[in-house]
Amino acid sequence: MLQTENLTFQYKKGEEILKFPNITLKKRDNLLILGKSGIGKTTLLHLCAGLLTPLNGKITINKTDINYLSNNKLNKFRGKNIGLVFQKNHLVHSLNVIENLQARLFFSKNNKNNKLIEDLLKQLDIYELKKQKVNKLSEGQLQRLGIALAVIHNPKIILADEPTSSLDDQNCKTVIKLLKKQAELNNANLIVITHDHRLKSHFQNSITL
Repeated sequence: MLQTENLTFQYKKGEEILKFPNITLKKRDNLLILGKSGIGKTTLLHLCAGLLTPLNGKITINKTDINYLSNNKLNKFRGKNIGLVFQKNHLVHSLNVIENLQARLFFSKNNKNNKLIEDLLKQLDIYELKKQKVNKLSEGQLQRLGIALAVIHNPKIILADEPTSSLDDQNCKTVIKLLKKQAELNNANLIVITHDHRLKSHFQNSITL
């Protein structure tokens, strides 16, 4: 499903060239990427998402080499095939919970499906908040909504950036279980980047940068 080969990246000419290990994930494989802050974890995640362009190397998702896509085709491909869980949620604060999810489906060119949205909100235990404006949600509720936004369009790859770094042990376990469950339900790869070593026991596959 996802494969990277010989990836390197450089932010500015003359700066350090970041080199990344090769990754090969088959259908439904999960991967934990560990490393201290500033080592390049988020850079690698953004390369896999097509948000950054590598200096050298290749990224293949679902048999598509994303490096060769035009900006327009890459945006469409990302919208359909990639789900991103950001450290800070990118939400439309003028919309309520269900409207944010409807907007996500619209921009990924999927039909609005209220039953799909309601089923997902029930799985994530935030169904009763569906009419709530997002600025009224707690941190934990926002995190669950962030997961919902990442998986509502049935992506092939779910990429999560430090999803547990500010959570206590119980909520850490809860969030990782939710992410793994949603990846399984979507037959998707899950890649989590973090410096949180508590997550290592939840993944069979891990690499350290």
